[in-house]
Amino acid sequence: MKKMATVLLIFICLTGCSSNDENELNVLNWSSYIPDSVIRDFEEEYEIDVNYSTYSSNEELLAKVSSAKEGTYDLIFPSDYMVEVMIERGMLEPLDKTKLTNIGNIKEEYLNQSYDRLNFYSLPFFAATALIAYNTEMIDEEITSYNDLLNPAYKGEIVLLDDQRIVIGLSLLALGYDMNETDVNKLNEARDWLTKLTENVKIFDSDSPKSFLITKEVGIGVIWNAEIALAMQENPNIKVVYPEEGFALSIDNYAILKGARHTDNAYLFIDYLLRGDVMAKIISDYPYYNVNKETEFYLDSTYLNNIATNITPELLDRGILVRNIGSSIKDYDKIWAYIK
Repeated sequence: MKKMATVLLIFICLTGCSSNDENELNVLNWSSYIPDSVIRDFEEEYEIDVNYSTYSSNEELLAKVSSAKEGTYDLIFPSDYMVEVMIERGMLEPLDKTKLTNIGNIKEEYLNQSYDRLNFYSLPFFAATALIAYNTEMIDEEITSYNDLLNPAYKGEIVLLDDQRIVIGLSLLALGYDMNETDVNKLNEARDWLTKLTENVKIFDSDSPKSFLITKEVGIGVIWNAEIALAMQENPNIKVVYPEEGFALSIDNYAILKGARHTDNAYLFIDYLLRGDVMAKIISDYPYYNVNKETEFYLDSTYLNNIATNITPELLDRGILVRNIGSSIKDYDKIWAYIK
């Protein structure tokens, strides 16, 4: 009798677990990208529980996915070059676009990028740029260039993104090189340039670097544009700078992992986020560049009038995508370890 009860309990557990598991979605996304309220609204509408985890860089994303058992995560949001890396490694599932009724809301200029020409594995979610911001109350000199940041007067005055491709890329731009350079000699120059810059860096942070600007712990930030926009809302003395050498343009994307256990739920979530009104809620909290044409009907002046969020086409043309550099990433890893 005891044995029969045990068997029955195992059967109930297995069937019950299977049923509950079907109503789940495991998401791995950037920090500060989707408000909790949007996730709760999705859960309520579709009766799906979202298990939400975060990362702070594409390299951290790759490390988490690579070390996890297949099926641990369903939906991820890799940037341009990381999409290409993951495609090469066979980590992404081809997208069934027939399951996305709102796919037509995506602006055409963000589609068919070099890292996924036909958007076979990915679709754009947000676009972002890494820019300079500074508090004009604390910094007397006008800043227009990355090289301005080497001023010894700025010792301990900079918050810098904790992102090796962006930071090494800006050092290459400062030296007049391609931000995706792989020549070892030029990379060594970039390492030396960054060594000088780090003397002025107070902290590396990609999760909430705006906080250091808002609280005046630092006077300068090299951070994502949405963080700058939020800091400007808090303090009108903070000024955004599109560096004269150019700047990194990043397109973050929806992508479903190979071996995902909840692909149907992933499609439901993607399609939900593609709604104009839903994306407007996201952008109101995290004002990155909008890639959804339906969202424009919902955006207010706070977003539209901020140069850190509503980028002009002329400025956007100066943005440079981070590219997949293949095995040269090892050289970047060495530089990153050296300067940190």
